[in-house]
Amino acid sequence: MQEKGTISIHTENIFPIIKKFLYSDHEIFLRELVSNAVDASQKIKRLAALGEYTGDLGQLQVEVSVNKKKKTITISDSGLGMTAEEIKKYINQIAFSGASEFVEKFKDAGDAKEIIGKFGLGFYSAFMVADNVEIDTLSYQEGAEPAKWICDGSTEFEITEGKRKTRGTTITLHVNKDSEEFLEESRIQNILTKYAKFLPIEVKFGEKDKSVEDGEDKDGKKKWKTVKEDNIINNTTPLWTKAPADLTDEDYLKFYKELYPFSEDPLFWIHLNVDYPFELTGILYFPKIKNDFEIQKNKIQLYSRQVFITDEVKDVVPEFLMLLHGVIDSPDIPLNVSRSYLQSDGNVKKINAYITKKVGEKLGDLFKKERESYEKKWDDIGLFVKYGMISEEKFYDKAKDFVLVKNTEKKCFTLKEYETHIESNQVDKDKNKIWLYATNPAKQDAFISSAIDKGYDVLVFDTPIDSHFINHMEMKLENTQIKRVDADNIDKLIDKDEKREMVITDEQKESLKGIFDTAIANKTYTVAVEALAPSDAPVSVTMPEFMRRMKDMQATGGGGFNMFGSMPDSYNVTVNGNHKLADKILNASETEAKEGLAKQAFDLALLSQGLLEGKALTDFIKRSTAILGE
Repeated sequence: MQEKGTISIHTENIFPIIKKFLYSDHEIFLRELVSNAVDASQKIKRLAALGEYTGDLGQLQVEVSVNKKKKTITISDSGLGMTAEEIKKYINQIAFSGASEFVEKFKDAGDAKEIIGKFGLGFYSAFMVADNVEIDTLSYQEGAEPAKWICDGSTEFEITEGKRKTRGTTITLHVNKDSEEFLEESRIQNILTKYAKFLPIEVKFGEKDKSVEDGEDKDGKKKWKTVKEDNIINNTTPLWTKAPADLTDEDYLKFYKELYPFSEDPLFWIHLNVDYPFELTGILYFPKIKNDFEIQKNKIQLYSRQVFITDEVKDVVPEFLMLLHGVIDSPDIPLNVSRSYLQSDGNVKKINAYITKKVGEKLGDLFKKERESYEKKWDDIGLFVKYGMISEEKFYDKAKDFVLVKNTEKKCFTLKEYETHIESNQVDKDKNKIWLYATNPAKQDAFISSAIDKGYDVLVFDTPIDSHFINHMEMKLENTQIKRVDADNIDKLIDKDEKREMVITDEQKESLKGIFDTAIANKTYTVAVEALAPSDAPVSVTMPEFMRRMKDMQATGGGGFNMFGSMPDSYNVTVNGNHKLADKILNASETEAKEGLAKQAFDLALLSQGLLEGKALTDFIKRSTAILGE
């Protein structure tokens, strides 16, 4: 039997187009060919289970080998195999009719991401790395003859009688000059480890050394020898394919180490398993991340029937859960012909919603059943929860019951609990509830102490996402304002309309303001003389809440100010007209002495906010030393 022919398609230069548009990375050829071999192996297994194949299944294994001398890569299976007629149908006609359709639709496409649909072209990825491809195959069907197909990447093919004696298919790639990197065993090993690590049929690639016991020496010590064993790439039954009821915590932790060998143990995990209205399995782990979240993304791996597809899962997993680690496996996620990009269709949106729901349920259960443990993990969990509340309305509705806020005494509250905790004490003259917060308790201690002395509570919001979270919560919470504890004097932050008399006259007040304006001589600082308690600080420097929040948001990439340059600094200087230092400055005999005292008090206020540096700090130290000497 010998047959030559031309594949009937409309476009002569089909292969350059396939190479250009179908695959963003040439290494994909091995994934496609090994996946096809696994499919063929699973199909014969299924036919045997249905009683439609009664022969001996033998060892179902896909074998990959490299011959550097002959410049070939071989992928061999013991699956279904094909007859000559099936080769003509599945390799020549269907794939190339798909190719023609592909060319007509996408010849003008500028980006592989625009390509949508399955064209049956996985096999032809072989021509990205090979000048010549051979198929040797023998069908499982009784009386079938072996067949051989040869094609050089043009539209010409040749089918002859094959020599294969056993059921299955062997594909041999004669590697082209530009692709000789794929003749290196280490390169093939890495590709197989990446894409075939969890395939459901064993994938063998050569042999590896193994140490085994070899009796004892004359002193009774064990002897060892090195033997060869098959190098099996994959774990054919990864954890996500098993029933959660059959697994222990140790199993989940061991699998996490298999996925991420150098990571700390995760906090907890969610086992996903749904078969309607879509198929989805997987395990999502909550890692320990603290505040360092930017480098953690793209740790979720997407599989389709245990074939690795991508770790770019932003369409499938909600943005706020991109910080999770783990595996998602679904045959219902539509992929383009190269399997490298996802489409946002109905199934993807349903899967996205399902994952959000399951995460919300898991966190809610943990909070209700293991609150003490949940609170201990909050510094890690909090980032997910806050991010989710900001970005997903449905998640906010669930999370508002288990999001926690923590005060400076490290006590945790839900939102409802915190409202009860501050009761009517932290309410201003307009009946607004005022939540006070610190971003750096150590630096803001003086302001925190002032608030606590008044009987107020102060929360700690010190993560990169908190500036956005605070804004969101103010929109959601009724009659509530959230103010940073060092944004102003405490009596102004929670204004109860309690008037305090100033001991100095209006004329002295204006004179005092003028002294400070001259001493500071910087328009960044706006001076005001206020009637505060005599025990309050003589001078304080604060940034207004709105300005501070805009700068915080800008620092984390929000606020929309980057296009206009940085937000300018703007501070309020509050001089306490009822402090004895005010009287001392006013009564100083010389203008120089008045301004010297004002400058010293202002610098002290700057120092308390960490704003005194460089020459100003050096001058302050010299001045302070001189005062001590006097």
